[in-house]
Amino acid sequence: MNKNRKIGFIGAGTMAKAIINGIIASRILPKENITASEISPEQANKASEETGIKIFTDNIELAKDSDVIILCVKPYAVEDVLKKLKSFITEDKMIVSIAAGVSVKTIEEALDKKIPVIRVMPNTPVLVREGMSAVCKGQYASKENADFVINIFNSIGRCIEVEEKFINAVTGISGSGPAFMYLIIDAIADGGVKMGLKKEIAIELAAQTAVGAAKMILETGKHPAILKDEVTTPGGCTIAGLSVMENEHIRSALIKTVQETALTAAKLG
Repeated sequence: MNKNRKIGFIGAGTMAKAIINGIIASRILPKENITASEISPEQANKASEETGIKIFTDNIELAKDSDVIILCVKPYAVEDVLKKLKSFITEDKMIVSIAAGVSVKTIEEALDKKIPVIRVMPNTPVLVREGMSAVCKGQYASKENADFVINIFNSIGRCIEVEEKFINAVTGISGSGPAFMYLIIDAIADGGVKMGLKKEIAIELAAQTAVGAAKMILETGKHPAILKDEVTTPGGCTIAGLSVMENEHIRSALIKTVQETALTAAKLG
């Protein structure tokens, strides 16, 4: 990884600060090579205090100073931001976007140059360095470009590369997925409350169980169905619970949830 590259974040909101702090903590790039921009001087000062990096109040100055420009703005603002920066973004720079629903083609057309573009779909657990991100590259982006971005997002969790046609499905699973997991954890905890547990105890039990189950899948490499069967004994309490989940159509509801989320993500662009 080229540690001489300068990275600039347009927008220094919650997600941007999580990524910045992850890069700093992992030391994959020198802190002085990371900057960001916030139009509001007040927000710029606050972000600088929270991250310890230089914050510009002018996107043009940031673009001039950066080799890699990471767009951390709302989807509707992407094209407008790029059009204003177009003449200052040369072909030796790289654009990275975390804007949901905004295609690589949209970004490339706004720039109208042969500039490497990488699109990323991260999720909010990057805040605790347990994020799940996926990247896809544009027509001018190389494997080296993609690997550079993957290394950045690996510093705040896990990161994989997918084809862009699958990025909305990624949004449905991992981009919006934390909200679905929170609902499931809360519901399971409420089941504990119904059986007499205090809510804070039930939440801790449910949350750590979710963490442990996820780690079992990732670290053993076993299929979730196999791990499920290993917990399930004939005539036992687990199969009784699983039968309720099947009867209540939990599986099909979750499949439809991901599908609807992915379809909505596709409309954002």
